[in-house]
Amino acid sequence: MPTIAQRLMANPVFSAVYEAAWRPTFTRLFSLGGTATAEYDKAFTAYLARAGERQILDVACGPGLYTRRLAANLTGDGRCVGVDFSAAMLARAARSPHAKTTFVRGDAHHLPFPDGSFDTVACFAALYLIPDPLPVVDELVRVTKPGGEIAIFTSVRTAVSSLPGVETIGNLGGYHFFGRHEIPDRLRRNGVAQIEQTVVDQGQFVLATKDQG
Repeated sequence: MPTIAQRLMANPVFSAVYEAAWRPTFTRLFSLGGTATAEYDKAFTAYLARAGERQILDVACGPGLYTRRLAANLTGDGRCVGVDFSAAMLARAARSPHAKTTFVRGDAHHLPFPDGSFDTVACFAALYLIPDPLPVVDELVRVTKPGGEIAIFTSVRTAVSSLPGVETIGNLGGYHFFGRHEIPDRLRRNGVAQIEQTVVDQGQFVLATKDQG
């Protein structure tokens, strides 16, 4: 049965308000109403959106908020591909196209791309809503080129989320609280050794470089 989060993401009405209202509000909730998470998110995305002729993949892209940011400074044949399972979200993304974006419907557990296809693979503010999320991390690594980067923004278990009842309520809505070492350990299991993890309030930002092989 789909979780509450999955049903929301498939709802055309929700997809219409997601980018303008829900996403900014939810990001602020990571800092309990503060701005630290939003500010780090902006800086993290700006780094990943640096100029260059690169191939970028935005996994679980929703209406394309991050996809368009990541594509903003691409040059030459550079392109940012957004992939999402929700047809409603992709329809919304298609309403605000960018010259260097492409949107594809697909399952994050089985990304429809060959091994080593992208210079940068990102999954922002989505992994905690995907059922059985750790195999998705495997897929992020698989489609990254040797020497390419994997970027993740997701939840992390903290003293706040460990308070009685918080995690139970989150789980009922389909929200997953990742342990501090879950994401780095999964990346290492895939042979990724260079990993930087930054915890900001209730969220974590992970930037990893795939080994040259």
